[in-house]
Amino acid sequence: MEITKRAAAGTMESSDVYIELEPNEGGIQLELESVVYHQFGESIREVVLDMLKQFDVQDANVFVNDRGALECVIRARVETAAMRGKGEA
Repeated sequence: MEITKRAAAGTMESSDVYIELEPNEGGIQLELESVVYHQFGESIREVVLDMLKQFDVQDANVFVNDRGALECVIRARVETAAMRGKGEA
């Protein structure tokens, strides 16, 4: 899946996550901010990268601002942002 335009999903509310994708050449560039970074930063990073892999996103700038979201919420927000970035949603 190619990200053709800037897209976002989620909010900055507590227990949610804001995901923003934009086109990039040269792989995945992931920037992560989280209120629980020290406890769950690596897990959040793995979930985001796993979802991007599932959608075959190979080139994108990815910004993640986590406010304590559950894994299922993170997965849903990445999926939504990817579909919007492809132009399907």
